[in-house]
Amino acid sequence: MNLNQITVPSLDLTKSIPFYEKLGLQLIVKALPHYARFECPDGNSTFSIHLVEELPKGDGVYVYFECDDLNGQVKNLKEKGIEFDYEPKDQTWLWREARLKDLDGNQLILFFAGENRLNPPWKI
Repeated sequence: MNLNQITVPSLDLTKSIPFYEKLGLQLIVKALPHYARFECPDGNSTFSIHLVEELPKGDGVYVYFECDDLNGQVKNLKEKGIEFDYEPKDQTWLWREARLKDLDGNQLILFFAGENRLNPPWKI
């Protein structure tokens, strides 16, 4: 089994599409006003947004995007006007993470984990 895509909710795809393009995703399907799909710059995964009338309550969705050069990626995105909730930080689970939210409040985590992504010291 391989993860194909993640889909998150949005109240306005015409605003969300440019945000995700600014993050570096390539738009491959534009079926406005209901759906848009992006290709991730690395790997084979895709990411999509779909129109909803109301956003989920609570913390909502967390989406992790892996970056080989996390610090450089965050710097480039900040230069493009993307605001982060948390700057890159080493976490106790041995990942380095930066956090932000999209325009709909979906939580996005850019991270670098290296070998610890699939093989942390506590792996079963």
